[in-house]
Amino acid sequence: MSYVGPDFDPPQPRRPRRGPLTVALAALVPGALLGWVVYEALDGGGPDRAGSAAPASRTARASSSPSALSASPSASGDHSGGDTGADGKRPTGTPTAAGSGPLKGKVVVIDPGHNPGNFQHAAEINRTVDIGTNRKECDTTGTSTNDGYTEARFTLDLAHRLRTLLQQQGATVKLTHDGDGPAWGPCVDERARIGNEAHADAAISLHADGSAPGNRGFHVILPGSVHAGAADTRGIVGPSHDLGVRVAGKFLRETGEPPSNYLGGGTGYVTRTDLGGLNLSTVPKVFIECGNMRDTKDAALLTSGAWRQKAAQGISEGIVSFLRRS
Repeated sequence: MSYVGPDFDPPQPRRPRRGPLTVALAALVPGALLGWVVYEALDGGGPDRAGSAAPASRTARASSSPSALSASPSASGDHSGGDTGADGKRPTGTPTAAGSGPLKGKVVVIDPGHNPGNFQHAAEINRTVDIGTNRKECDTTGTSTNDGYTEARFTLDLAHRLRTLLQQQGATVKLTHDGDGPAWGPCVDERARIGNEAHADAAISLHADGSAPGNRGFHVILPGSVHAGAADTRGIVGPSHDLGVRVAGKFLRETGEPPSNYLGGGTGYVTRTDLGGLNLSTVPKVFIECGNMRDTKDAALLTSGAWRQKAAQGISEGIVSFLRRS
């Protein structure tokens, strides 16, 4: 049985028999190809030449501080909503055992926002926990697309894809939850604690927003300076800022998803001091809202397995850039 989805390609039409003209033209191809190779060698062509990435995207990649990010053309997807297995699918490159690649010795904590079972445990997730500045709900159910594809399902799938890519670089990767543990949570304070106790070199919380239709785009949430109660972010504000800038630039380049048109003034960055996952972190950490699930254009991307792989690639490249910084 044939299946068209995020990990399968549709059957290709059978090629017609070649005629004499086709054969004659084929004979000219090697010479033309050789000329192209020579041209490329002389011209210094490379992956960043025009046609590989929009100039605005390259400008955003080079940025070293939060500023407006220019949008690339929107990426298309298969709109399947298919999820990966525990190790993700469609990995790029040759798998590398954790600890034996260029990121050997680096620890990354991935926090898939919410939990697919949260909606069945209202009492547990509604109890409040201390986030330093005040008390807040343990967790929430998250949002979903109009067709019922949940944020929790999205973030867990994206986390699996991202884990695979980072492990290929040799990083040790820990998830705050993996879909096979407790049926709810963990609470936001525990999510921060997992990163702290792992002594993570970088941590990222994955989300998708639930704003009004017409509001679209991604934004990266940076920790503000907090020094109250159990929270003290003063030591991580700087490196978290650096991490967020790198993730935003790479995410934009890989996905083409524009910066948010409803938060952050078009910059793609928002600073907050009301999130326990950031307030209680003692390691560099950011959140990324990958798009708005309630907008039809963004929903079409977020439900695409092919697009989620691009999102994972962009986030991974941002984290790798941060961990390999001089």
